[in-house]
Amino acid sequence: MTTVLTEDSFTQTSAQPGAGLWMDPAEVTAATGWTLKPEGLCKGDICVPVPAGQEAEFVADGSVNLGMFWTHMGKTATASAAGDVWFLGEGAQTRNNALLSLQAPDFTLPDFDGKLHSLSDFRRQRVLLITWASW
Repeated sequence: MTTVLTEDSFTQTSAQPGAGLWMDPAEVTAATGWTLKPEGLCKGDICVPVPAGQEAEFVADGSVNLGMFWTHMGKTATASAAGDVWFLGEGAQTRNNALLSLQAPDFTLPDFDGKLHSLSDFRRQRVLLITWASW
């Protein structure tokens, strides 16, 4: 069993720990939203084709090497030493574009009374965010 972490979720898969993240196509879709199609790995209207001559490195025996696809798309794929936990992150260009926009990502947190507040509720206002960690 292998755990796959993404920016917004985690999924337990039947992938065997080891070299590469070889997953069943249905588990790839459940973990990432990307679907294996004849034209490549697709999400919505975007498809990433398998590089010519490297088909066996990306798709073999009904499994998808998601780690290879992820890095082929310019995104970060990192595994634990045992290969039983993988993190699939966004690419450097996506993170750079978010920083250049000077827009903080939206999030929602409760106040002391339990009422939820989202950062987007305060757009165009000055906001002071105070954080604290116990470590």
